[in-house]
Amino acid sequence: MALLIAGLLLFLGMHTTGILADDWRQGIIRKRGAGTWKLLYSAVSIAGFILIVIGYGAARTDPVFLWAAPVWARHLAMPLTLIAFILLAATYVPNNRIKAKLGHPMLAAVKIWAFAHLLANGTLADVLLFGSFLAWAIVGFVVLRRRDRSNGVTRTGALKGDAITLVAGVIAWAVFAMALHTALIGVSPLP
Repeated sequence: MALLIAGLLLFLGMHTTGILADDWRQGIIRKRGAGTWKLLYSAVSIAGFILIVIGYGAARTDPVFLWAAPVWARHLAMPLTLIAFILLAATYVPNNRIKAKLGHPMLAAVKIWAFAHLLANGTLADVLLFGSFLAWAIVGFVVLRRRDRSNGVTRTGALKGDAITLVAGVIAWAVFAMALHTALIGVSPLP
């Protein structure tokens, strides 16, 4: 469990710098350059991710059950993760109204993904992993939306961007749900 916690602290801590410590981050970029910051950011994030994978995998071999997730929760997780994949696609597809409305669709995607997985899983490792990501995404979304409003940030989108976002999100979700989740995670999400 210690590796999982260490990984979460490194990964989410590094991903929080632009949200809660942007002045510090900008100071490093000014002093050391953007390339150095990107290298540091990437190295710490990758190390954190590796520790999360190893720690979560180890915790799954000897799980500490906190509750038994009801069957309906697993069924509900499927459409919730579909929404999360569409929001994730909205992050990268230019000129879509989802991003224009939400501002930070990746954080919204992480919130929904984490919530869906908390519903469908009931071990201590699941609560640590998905609960940490949920808390991080909630804080990040609130802070960045507030920052956008105070800076007068506006975004626009069009129907074409929405259509591409929707198709890309559905296809990515289907591929992940039907093949990659089992291959990478070792658990089929399909009922």
